[in-house]
Amino acid sequence: MIKVAIAYHSGSGHTARQARAVAAGVDSVPGATADLLEVAAMDDGLWQALAEADAIVFGSPTYMGSQSAAFQAFAEASSKVWAEMGWRDKVGAAFTNSAGVNGDKLHTLTSMALLAAQHGMHWVTLGLPPGWLYSSAGSPEDLNRLGAFIGAMAQSPSDLGPDAAPLESDLRTAEHLGRRVATTALQLAHGRRVQAVA
Repeated sequence: MIKVAIAYHSGSGHTARQARAVAAGVDSVPGATADLLEVAAMDDGLWQALAEADAIVFGSPTYMGSQSAAFQAFAEASSKVWAEMGWRDKVGAAFTNSAGVNGDKLHTLTSMALLAAQHGMHWVTLGLPPGWLYSSAGSPEDLNRLGAFIGAMAQSPSDLGPDAAPLESDLRTAEHLGRRVATTALQLAHGRRVQAVA
């Protein structure tokens, strides 16, 4: 059984819904289990769970064109893990949510990809073509409707609560990312076992 930690911060609940969708995707893969971890509580349990995980999926809302202050505090606190290369060769991926359709969410995903790169992790992309406005036949119900590649994006209107946003298509996109991360982590674990026997 491989463990996929979903290390996220959610300010108003929208990103938490996205995190739960990622977890559902992980849990749908036989041999994989998800662990939802809110990074605002940086206690020993959080760091231990991340140390034991085979993969870490980072998640944060995009505020003012960047990750939330709580997620950034977590990223900076991970420097102790970085000093020992504690996350090296783990699988990494990310997701984000903002009120704006663009909202400069790419900057947040890029920051999280760089965090993973500094830790020596293997990055998993979304692996989906763009949906919705990419062609005239697109629909808001398309997977990857916001056209991301480096991670999963979601959009939640500022006047809707987490009971109504993000859209189901964004949540299904996050679920797809969870499945992809779990599958990749299983493939790597299998390869390592084969290599160890050989």
